[in-house]
Amino acid sequence: MDCIFCKIAAGEIPSAKVYEDGDVLAFRDINPQAPVHVLVIPKRHIASCDEITEDNSDAVAKIFRAIPKVAAAEGLTNGYRVITNVGEDGCQSVHHMHFHVLGGKKLPERMS
Repeated sequence: MDCIFCKIAAGEIPSAKVYEDGDVLAFRDINPQAPVHVLVIPKRHIASCDEITEDNSDAVAKIFRAIPKVAAAEGLTNGYRVITNVGEDGCQSVHHMHFHVLGGKKLPERMS
């Protein structure tokens, strides 16, 4: 498999890690869209939310337990946004499920 996020999770490609446990990795986005922009991924490969099943849904639960820890570590005490993109129309650029945690300023209400 030639998945960049799998390689990052395996330590083959360096990243600016913010959080890590046995199942989840969070690292800074290389093209930040806000003062804080962290990607949170499952270490096991799931291509997108479309591939969540009963057998792998625990990965999503673990990510959502990690996100508040990431937000707290990044000082996001006044709120933040969590976004995931799915498929071509959703602008998913890396086909490994990931969640963007954005904050550090008042974010716009609407996406352009």
